[in-house]
Amino acid sequence: MDRRVAVAPMMDWTDRHCRYFLRGFSSKVLLYTEMINARAIVRGERARLLAFDPEEHPLALQLGGNDPRELAAAARAGEQAGYDEINLNCGCPSERVASGAFGACLMLEPGRVAECVAAMRAAVRVAVTVKMRIGVVSAPARAVSGAVAGFDERDFEALREFVAAVRAAGCAVAIVHARQAVLGGLSPRENREIPPLRYEVVQRLKGSFPGLPLIVNGGLRTADSVIAALTWCDGVMLGREAYHRPFVLAELQQALWGTALPARAEMIERMQRYATRELARGERLAPIVRHMLGLYAGEPGAREYRRTLSEGARAAQADVGLLRRAIPAAADARA
Repeated sequence: MDRRVAVAPMMDWTDRHCRYFLRGFSSKVLLYTEMINARAIVRGERARLLAFDPEEHPLALQLGGNDPRELAAAARAGEQAGYDEINLNCGCPSERVASGAFGACLMLEPGRVAECVAAMRAAVRVAVTVKMRIGVVSAPARAVSGAVAGFDERDFEALREFVAAVRAAGCAVAIVHARQAVLGGLSPRENREIPPLRYEVVQRLKGSFPGLPLIVNGGLRTADSVIAALTWCDGVMLGREAYHRPFVLAELQQALWGTALPARAEMIERMQRYATRELARGERLAPIVRHMLGLYAGEPGAREYRRTLSEGARAAQADVGLLRRAIPAAADARA
């Protein structure tokens, strides 16, 4: 599987509608589900939680949890559903996740994470990977700036020991967000912005584990910056930039795989066909088109396009004709 470009798992964003939309920009990028609680898969509506369209491949399932048996069972269910990779979340710093004792706080328990990875590895034949931060600090809001101001040898050794433990347990790929996670003192959004990016730490980590594929995540926004990063790492994971400006995926597809850039109107027509199928199954239009608002980002006509979709999707009888109307709305605004 080509891992040079991936789209990050993003809670409430990378659902199956979003992933289908993003796949239209590149046939090669690796897509991830939003994090799904392993317990919900084992005990809940497994078929609904794991549903995806075959066109989404290559596709990875990200799991949240801290119980080896539950994670193994959920990983097995994911493989049976057809996912190409199973990923363990050890990077999300939200209170909702931390209160369940998983996510970024698991980086403080490398032994437990190793048990989880080993159990998942024993349960499936597809790759088991781990997404992490470069470290975790606990600090109240007033002390955050001091807590993340530096990154010393003890911090790097803790990161190295964590990666060594999960690698020995069977982790096939390390996905590293190049920021520390702050538990308790920052919101999830602040955790994506306030802790400084430290690519040099990830580069050093790559040097410590030359045989372990390493994917860097955080702060990379353009095709040029991704290609530059690929000179020292095995892959780049894009998050919100890919969501808000999905055309960057087409730019990377062109730069790395030599394909032509698609027309935005073609992307809308593709989603029109998809939405027609989904509405026939009882889905509403709004959950589909909410992921499409960034299609014209940075282009003349973007505002009119967004207005047409967002306002039209709220109508009680919204149908796929709305997508057709968005094309001339954007074109007229550019004229």
